[in-house]
Amino acid sequence: MAKKPNFPIKPTTRLVIAGRDAQAYHGFVNPPVYHASTVLYPTAEDQVAHRSRYQYGRRGTPTSDALENALIALEGEACAGVTLLPSGLTAISTALISAVSAGDHLLVSDSVYRPTRHFCNGVLKRVGVATTYYDPLVGADIGKLFRPNTRAVFVEAPGSQSFEMQDIPAIAKVAHEKGALVLMDNTWATSLYFRAFEKGVDLSIQAGTKYIGGHSDIMFGCVSANAKTFPALKQTIITMGLCVGPDDMYLALRGLRTLSVRLERHYQSGLKVARWLVQRPEVQRVLHPALESDPGYKIWQRDFSGACGLFSIVLKPTSEKSVHAFMNKLTLFGMGFSWGGFESLIILFDCTEYRTATKWAPGGPTLRLHIGLEDADDLIADLGQGFAAMKAAG
Repeated sequence: MAKKPNFPIKPTTRLVIAGRDAQAYHGFVNPPVYHASTVLYPTAEDQVAHRSRYQYGRRGTPTSDALENALIALEGEACAGVTLLPSGLTAISTALISAVSAGDHLLVSDSVYRPTRHFCNGVLKRVGVATTYYDPLVGADIGKLFRPNTRAVFVEAPGSQSFEMQDIPAIAKVAHEKGALVLMDNTWATSLYFRAFEKGVDLSIQAGTKYIGGHSDIMFGCVSANAKTFPALKQTIITMGLCVGPDDMYLALRGLRTLSVRLERHYQSGLKVARWLVQRPEVQRVLHPALESDPGYKIWQRDFSGACGLFSIVLKPTSEKSVHAFMNKLTLFGMGFSWGGFESLIILFDCTEYRTATKWAPGGPTLRLHIGLEDADDLIADLGQGFAAMKAAG
């Protein structure tokens, strides 16, 4: 960008201007999309000495530079670098591989995203990394679970599907005192609503498929790192040959520009629907940390500046037939995995079979909702029709 503000700017402004250089792009607002593999050197001497900003398409292009610079600017001064990955799960697995080695011990929240658990129980176990799952509400008492070879703690707040809120600053303080790293899946709040590095996180991970992309049309992930962890993370990316397609990078950058206005709408509409659901006679409990009645509300209020559109509900005991009738009646909620796009979604889930450090016994069927960009009153009306169908189904 040819001109830069000489005064402090807010994160929402940073989202619009970061990573842009209209002068380098011949006056165009957005960067070009480089579909590239081979990079040509002007002379033999340059080639031998690797004297070039770009060496090979997998190592970076002006398109990836623009996206990385924008993400770094959003994370804040403590961010030493960002790496781009082809999916959120790839971002999680790559960050973990960069942080642990054979013979190490890893602590992971019991409420973690299930594919993260699969990676720990499969690939990491096979290469000699032991994983212990812990109660997400453990807080500073996590120190009791450390072993001499514990090298990292993996947190996720709120918990995937079950939405427990972790005390990340307390966990990070203990981890750092014991020489361990803290990795966080920050997809729910994004770096806009949770300042991961300020709270003690060393590696902050996002599934950019969700809110960064925002339109349910890309696969993308990213890992932001502090100065201590970035060299190992970067070397892992290079060694494993990981990269993102140029079109997905461009779409991620385009989505990033509108993240603040979209996320605010998801946040407010999500709360409106959640508060309506609290009053429904069919609902036993709403799992949303931004609700004053939620057990994690005080931590959310202290550490987060906002929420997104994703939360869960626990229904009062009812038959599977009636739950299916409820879901099948909905017209504005799609039934599909992922979330973070403009559309509303709903899925039926059950954590019972894979939670190991804690017991999942909600007392009724559980549904996860993503509140999209539709009018919240329309979504409420749609859910009302669903509950009518549930009642009719008995």
